[in-house]
Amino acid sequence: MTDSKYFTTTKKGEIFELKAELNSDKKEKKKEAVKKVIASMTVGKDVSALFPDVVNCMQTDNLELKKLVYLYLMNYAKSQPDMAIMAVNTFVKDCEDPNPLIRALAVRTMGCIRVDKITEYLCEPLRKCLKDEDPYVRKTAAVCVAKLHDINAQLVEDQGFLDTLKDLISDSNPMVVANAVAALSEIAESHPSSNLLDLNPQSINKLLTALNECTEWGQIFILDCLANYMPKDDREAQSICERVTPRLSHANSAVVLSAVKVLMKFMEMLSKDLDYYGTLLKKLAPPLVTLLSAEPELQYVALRNINLIVQKRPEILKHEMKVFFVKYNDPIYVKLEKLDIMIRLASQANIAQVLAELKEYATEVDVDFVRKAVRAIGRCAIKVEQSAERCVSTLLDLIQTKVNYVVQEAIVVIKDIFRKYPNKYESVIATLCENLDSLDEPEARAAMIWIVGEYAERIDNADELLESFLEGFHDESTQVQLQLLTAIVKLFLKKPTETQELVQQVLSLATQDSDNPDLRDRGYIYWRLLSTDPVAAKEVVLAEKPLISEETDLIEPTLLDELICYIGTLASVYHKPPSAFVEGSRGVVHKSLPPRTGSSESAESPEAAPSAGQAAEQPAVIPAQGDLLGDLLNLDLGPPVSGPPLATSSVQMGAVDLLGGGLDSLLRSDVGGSPAMGGSGGFAAPSPAVPPSMGAPLGSGLGDLFDLTGGVGTLSGSYVAPKSVWLPAMKAKGLEISGTFSRQVGSISMDLVLTNKALQVMSDFAIQFNRNSFGLAPAAPLQVHAPLAPNQSVEISLPLNTVGSVMKMDPLNNLQVAVKNNIDVFYFSTLYPLHILFVEDGKMERQMFLATWKDIPNENEAQFQIKDCSLSADAVSSKLQGSNIFTIAKRNVEGQDMLYQSLKLTNGIWVLAELRIQPSNPTFTLSLKCRAPEVSQHVYQAYDTILKN
Repeated sequence: MTDSKYFTTTKKGEIFELKAELNSDKKEKKKEAVKKVIASMTVGKDVSALFPDVVNCMQTDNLELKKLVYLYLMNYAKSQPDMAIMAVNTFVKDCEDPNPLIRALAVRTMGCIRVDKITEYLCEPLRKCLKDEDPYVRKTAAVCVAKLHDINAQLVEDQGFLDTLKDLISDSNPMVVANAVAALSEIAESHPSSNLLDLNPQSINKLLTALNECTEWGQIFILDCLANYMPKDDREAQSICERVTPRLSHANSAVVLSAVKVLMKFMEMLSKDLDYYGTLLKKLAPPLVTLLSAEPELQYVALRNINLIVQKRPEILKHEMKVFFVKYNDPIYVKLEKLDIMIRLASQANIAQVLAELKEYATEVDVDFVRKAVRAIGRCAIKVEQSAERCVSTLLDLIQTKVNYVVQEAIVVIKDIFRKYPNKYESVIATLCENLDSLDEPEARAAMIWIVGEYAERIDNADELLESFLEGFHDESTQVQLQLLTAIVKLFLKKPTETQELVQQVLSLATQDSDNPDLRDRGYIYWRLLSTDPVAAKEVVLAEKPLISEETDLIEPTLLDELICYIGTLASVYHKPPSAFVEGSRGVVHKSLPPRTGSSESAESPEAAPSAGQAAEQPAVIPAQGDLLGDLLNLDLGPPVSGPPLATSSVQMGAVDLLGGGLDSLLRSDVGGSPAMGGSGGFAAPSPAVPPSMGAPLGSGLGDLFDLTGGVGTLSGSYVAPKSVWLPAMKAKGLEISGTFSRQVGSISMDLVLTNKALQVMSDFAIQFNRNSFGLAPAAPLQVHAPLAPNQSVEISLPLNTVGSVMKMDPLNNLQVAVKNNIDVFYFSTLYPLHILFVEDGKMERQMFLATWKDIPNENEAQFQIKDCSLSADAVSSKLQGSNIFTIAKRNVEGQDMLYQSLKLTNGIWVLAELRIQPSNPTFTLSLKCRAPEVSQHVYQAYDTILKN
């Protein structure tokens, strides 16, 4: 009869009967009673009253009974700590039992009893078991140390168990080694600062020897430990890879993935020219393919990991496209994952195969899968230019099927194809317009509206088409409303005479009848633009759009590198770092790949790997003029900006109104009021109240804005140009303004001289900047303390910050300024030198510099000549450092000095430089690399200016 009978009886007085049976003399009766107690405990009954009676049964030779009692003990020791102390004696005795199974059982149970009072009694038995002659006992004791460390870390350290554990790594038994590694890894994870797993080539050798003879769990522990090791050079990395490769053919998929993780990590250190590198790539493909023949759940985990591997090294699986073709009986989650990988592997060589397959999928019955397949066709068109034509004709065939959701997805992807290949496939617009009535999903409707607005001049009845959408304007989703507003404004700018009424209608719907702040703001912006300056409106709304990039859903490189270090764990399935989903006090260590080798610079790079803290900040590229709207919509979403509140609001709010002529209303005392929105042109805009929160608008595209007052506290002698006349008196009714820009101790200022050349007194001065490329704005009001008498001058230093609104100017360093006094408002523009934006923390780590230099594409590199400069390399270096251009390394190659330098702009953009100086030649060569190449020309001008003055 099975043990299920123990779970069926529930009667009153049971506890009393069990008590009697537990104290019976007959062994069999005792065992039956303990089984009943465990059964009651399992179903949730409280049998803690029987604690002393069960503990009395511990002293027995019967292994089965002992296990049952220990099970009970683990469960109730916490609620009955005083009683649990009674059991300590038996533990100590059992740890010296001749039977190794009993010794191991005792030590395992001791580790599971989480009672502080007992832990100190366990130290002696544990110490003996760690040095036991039987490997089974030693391996159990190793895990017990980790459990004990979790209860009382200090005790474990004081008792010297950690050193014993480290010695076990050299044990003769592979399972003991594996458990010791597992225990040390577990302890190290909860104490990231402790250097417990101090691995060196000797201990790595022992681990690799043990690897071949362990159980599969042991192999996983050892492989995970190897993955955290940093080989000292590529030869060591290669020898470890050679000894780990046989694990790829293991039957257990977890072992395979752990081995893949080690190899992926150490491949970073191998030069791509090595024959072994190619061999390794070939060896990695078959095990990954084999994982796809497992059951669907395992396939899914494998596919999520393969997705990461393909993003890091697509060459591993580039010939294995066929295994990712979808089978009819795959579950949907596997199908979608396979599709994703197919697109990542698509190339000119296999695109015909892929397209035929995708077209097949688009006629399946599973709606989600069909949608993704249609999107995939579009992504292939964008990724492989040669296939674009075939993709478009495939999409048109799908649109002809008239299946609603297929048509809608096709329209969404065709919009992206238009963005990638302008003026190539617009002939299909007529076919798209035929399907207007069937669109009911917001994304498809928005895409169609975008197409009509973008190509309005090619569509004869564009106004009718857009008008048909307007009828149910308030029932549309926000995405469609915003798109419709923009499309109608585009149409108006292209055909102003026929669409005056239509644009008036949409603007009033968006501003007066809508309660969505995004929509209202965008409506007001367009209204203001159209009413004050239709030419500017044209430049903003019909600006050249940047081409869309090939793969927009790639994981950001630093995150990808971290996830590669977590292959085979939950992080690789979620595609998120552990810190994003692991709660609790345990510090999650950020892992990163070893620095790449195989290049000339590696010879002089320091050996240490870059720490996680130096992860490359993805610099924010300056938003282009076309981004202006997105930027405005995000005005009050940024975090509050530090700085004097009154000054900021008075100065910044005007930035919206600079060119509208309503400047004085803003600069009167009622700072928080609404700007006067009067204007010339076709129709006047109503004036929405601007909320005070718009005080310091923060450009969305700007990423990490640095508060400049937090600069380093050393006085940097940044070069200051002599003052020049910015606003001549004859243009400003007698007010002459000259000035320059300077940067000191991390703060920027505009040094002005105001001269009154008129016959009357001037007072009530105020200043305001228009949006500009780096968000420069006054950090305080313009303070002229006394009225300025005729023929009098006053010098003022106006502090600036970089938290103003951002718009890309042409040229990039152009600044438009408005100055008001009691006579009038005057406008002028000036160019500021870029070096006032070089921040004090612009010195990059060497390793980081190498990695970033390689990471930035070569087409972003620009070369310049600095002529007539006869300084030595050291003089150049110290002169540039005064203006926050830092030298990271200096090398002498064939008689010429090479300076490697970095600088950082206030908006987080890094610029890397290589300056070549030949001792006898007065012409220097400057190579600049930057993720925002439009900055390079101005950085070169800064170099030129600083070095020649």
